Order: sequence, then C-alpha cells, then structure tokens
Amino acid sequence: MFLLYSLLYAMAVFILFVPEYLKRPKELRRRWLREKFGYLPRTKSSIWIHAVSVGEVSASVPLLNKLRAEYPQFNLILSTITDTGQKVALAKAPEGTTVVYLPFDLKNILDRAIRRAKPKAFLVMETELWPNIFRTFSLRRVPVLVVNGRISEKSVSGYRKISFFMKKVFSYVGAFCMQGQVDADRISSIGAEKNKVSVVGNFKFDMGVAGEIPVWTGCLGRGPVIVAGSTHRGEEELILAACTENMTFFPDLKLILAPRHPERFEEVEDILKKSGTSYVRRTRTDVSAPQRASVVLLDTIGELSAVYGAADIAIMGKSFKDEGGQNPLEPAFWGKPIICGPHMENFPFIKDFYREGAAFEVEAAALPKKIKELLVAPEKAKAAGRKARELYVRNSGAVYRAMVIIRQLIV
Repeated sequence: MFLLYSLLYAMAVFILFVPEYLKRPKELRRRWLREKFGYLPRTKSSIWIHAVSVGEVSASVPLLNKLRAEYPQFNLILSTITDTGQKVALAKAPEGTTVVYLPFDLKNILDRAIRRAKPKAFLVMETELWPNIFRTFSLRRVPVLVVNGRISEKSVSGYRKISFFMKKVFSYVGAFCMQGQVDADRISSIGAEKNKVSVVGNFKFDMGVAGEIPVWTGCLGRGPVIVAGSTHRGEEELILAACTENMTFFPDLKLILAPRHPERFEEVEDILKKSGTSYVRRTRTDVSAPQRASVVLLDTIGELSAVYGAADIAIMGKSFKDEGGQNPLEPAFWGKPIICGPHMENFPFIKDFYREGAAFEVEAAALPKKIKELLVAPEKAKAAGRKARELYVRNSGAVYRAMVIIRQLIV
C-alpha cells in the first residue's frame, strides 16, 4: 500500500511541480526547490516541528519556546508548506530556528533530509498526516509525534474508507497529543492505538498575542469597531452589508476587514469599490492619520491577532460558509465578544463559549440583528468578552502537558 501511495504521490508531484514552482516569488524558488528535494541546511542534531501554514505556525510558537529552553543543545527546525507560513515562521519562531519547506513525501528525498538534519524527534502539528514521513522517520529511529492534534468529522469519514492503511501509518507514530476527547476518539476510530492517544488541550490557549495593539487603530475615531477576521470568499459581502445596515444607527461604526488569503486582497478591494462604501487599505494609506473611511482593508500578514485588541466586536470568518471556522481564541485573549456563523466544526470547544455566553452563533440572515444587539447594549458585549477571556485562561496549559509526553520520547 505504501508503494501505491508513493506512485500516486509522485504522479501528483509531476503534474503540479511546474505550477507550484512558478507561483513562488523568484527570490524563493531556488530555496523551495532545494528544500522540497531534501537539501536542508546541515545540522549536528535537531528537533523538527512541522506546521503547514499560518495558524499552525502561530500555535507552535509556545511549544518552540519550551523546546528551545529545555533542549538548547538541539537546533530547532520548523517546516511549512505555504509561503505565508514561511513568513510567519521567520517572524515568530525563536531566534536561531531554521525555517524550511517540508520536503516531498518520498522515501529517497526524506532519507536525504534526515541525513542532513539529523533529527532527534519529528513533531507534526494538528492534522498533517504524511504516510512516508511517518514510516521513514520511525524506521530510522526518529520518534514521530502528532501534537495539538485535531481531526474533523469530514476527514474521519474519508480516512475510514482506508482505515486498514491508516492503522499501519499510525503504527509509526509514538504518541498522539490531541486537543480534545472528540479528536482522541476520532483518531482512535481510524487506527491509532488507544494507549498512544492522550488529550492535552489546545496549544492555541497558550499562544498569547505577539505585540501590542497597533497604534494606527487609535486613529479610527471614538465609534465602535468591528473586526471581521480571516474571511473567505462569499463572506465579505455578507459582513459588509450587515455592518453597513448598522451604520445607519451608528454612523461612527468602523469595520476592519481581514481576508484570510493574501491573494484575495485585490478581489476584496473590488467588492468594496462596487459597494460604494468608503474604505482604505492598511498598506496603501497613512492610517496614522484620523480616518473618515468606514472600512479598513487589513492587507497585511501576521497583524490580525493584535488588531483584535482594538475591536468592540469580533466576527469569525470561514464560519458563514461550510468551511469549519477560524480560530476564536485570538479575540478571546483580548476579552472580546465573538460572533460566529453556523460552521465552526474545526473548533469543537466553541460550544463551551456558546454555553457560557462568551460567543454567539448566528445564521447569516441574523448577523445584522446580533451586531445591533451588542452595539446597543455595550455592557452585555463587555460581559461576553470577560467570559471569553476567563475561558481562555481556564483552558491554558496544553503545551506543558504535551511536553510531559515529548520528554519520554526524546533521548
């Protein structure tokens, strides 16, 4: 089965290689090419952490800091797949961390990468399940751990169809440190040995926020501020319409709109132009000057988590379409009331927030009404924010619990 997987994977690489190479900025192409084929910087020994993109990289930072403090003799390697993940990794990882692209999941390439990196352990963040990586590292006596693990119901239904294969893949993993009991049950149901599965919590409760609230947000005026974070296609129009409706009652209301993917910044700007709403782009305007525009298009990377600190209300992107939601813990850190759409499946702990009144689940049609409800009752909004902060603090400590397990496998 591993041979069939490798053949199919190699075919996919062959088909997608040129487009993937060309989509990289020219200054990254040579490094991307070398690292994808396993030519990593040489180290004497390392601990290798893989985080696919921005969210996983940010969640890995508390763990990286713990590993740096506890194992100063080892180099830290942080791999990603996306270019945006690379940017955030270079900005947030502890000093001295080697940031690379994850090599292709093919044995010969992985053998080369292992010879050069000499890892003492390979830690995979969240749901990155790579059959050849797990097998090759384990056979070379490099412990493999899934940390901050989560798995969606949709993914489970797919993996169950090949559970005979996944059981073999998971046999090469030394430990599964899962976010919640639901995730632990799901990973066990598709082949993970129960004695290897532990519930440690979600690293994102340990993240904190890098940096202070940006100074420019203080120039938005005295009116309420709504931050719509990590929005996806089809959500910007919905959120913009809901906020515009409320601007009739709150003319000083400001919306900070933050699309999830940088390649959509121009597309979202076109939406703003067509709407006739006054707006500015964060990177193209002197936002340190007093702002009369109703909308700020946040076209930066890595700033959103701090921008939530300026919000009176946070709206979670990716939750009004059937996409699974975005991380509500960043606004919770700042003690902000959170509005979510009906699709937060990737964050099952959000049910605790709903239950305790720290967040509110609404259908798209009810979004304008919920925004108005919180704006006309600021004390209710602040109370919800305080509850969100309390839940954030109460659930911290996942990295500490994961480190207990990691220590047993790193020798």
